[in-house]
Amino acid sequence: MQALSVKNLTKQYASGSVALKGIDLEVAEGDFFALLGPNGAGKSTTIGIICSLVNKTSGTVSVFGHDIDVDLDGAKSCLSIVPQEMNFNPFEKIADVLINQAGYYGIPRKIAEKRAELYLTKMGLWDKRNSAGLRLSGGMKRRLMIARALVTQPRLLILDEPTAGVDIELRHLLWKFLRELNEQGTTIILTTHYLEEAEHLCKNIAIIDQGDIIENTNMKSFISRLNIQTIILELEKPLELANNLEQFHYHMLDETTMEIKIHQSQSLNDLFIVLSQNGIKVKNLRNKTNRLEELFIDLISENNNGSE
Repeated sequence: MQALSVKNLTKQYASGSVALKGIDLEVAEGDFFALLGPNGAGKSTTIGIICSLVNKTSGTVSVFGHDIDVDLDGAKSCLSIVPQEMNFNPFEKIADVLINQAGYYGIPRKIAEKRAELYLTKMGLWDKRNSAGLRLSGGMKRRLMIARALVTQPRLLILDEPTAGVDIELRHLLWKFLRELNEQGTTIILTTHYLEEAEHLCKNIAIIDQGDIIENTNMKSFISRLNIQTIILELEKPLELANNLEQFHYHMLDETTMEIKIHQSQSLNDLFIVLSQNGIKVKNLRNKTNRLEELFIDLISENNNGSE
């Protein structure tokens, strides 16, 4: 079953500017789906229409079979969104933020209280349940937003930049939680500017640019299109000898830091054989950029050049 079906969706503003140019999008039940694009590409507009926060110009949107033009209440009952902006009442106790959210969906108070305890505990906020939201740190506010979205136990969860502004430790804790949530059956749509986040979590990916879907595939197939990886090597001592290393197109960033390009036809094992033959010992290795980031930048650049 499709968790989300978007057909020929357009959005044109009174000013004449076009936000969406007839996009098609399908997200299967149980998917962890990345919707990516540069700023102003149409991501937020698309999400706004799906959540009935923005009026579309034309096209259809169905959430678990509920057409938003025919059965909006049915569609809204299936989904929750974690928006970029903090939009809860900052003077309200955080337990009440969840309980009142559940009340908007007709969930009885006793059930709402149990769910509030469950999700505040999962988000590490139960001991703060009687604190006002304004007293929470930025990371805690993000966790509260996720807990509030989950209190209705949605079948489809939309996360719009959920880890923006949080530290690395919290980001990885949220990754673990979201992966477990998806494994339990919740369909998730993620937008993020942290592309390693999308690569780490998502099974399928769509990229939107200038109001068009320019890529829609599974993550594994997309990543496999990367022809060249750029890695950074930190050497134990300055480089003196480098026979046969030119095949990898390297250059030195400083005396002990090497930037090197590895083609798809080559492997890290090939590289380390040559390094060993030259007596070069490596202290550390890392990718210069995330693999998805390299592909994303190339794709957006090609699309922009093609539209000029």
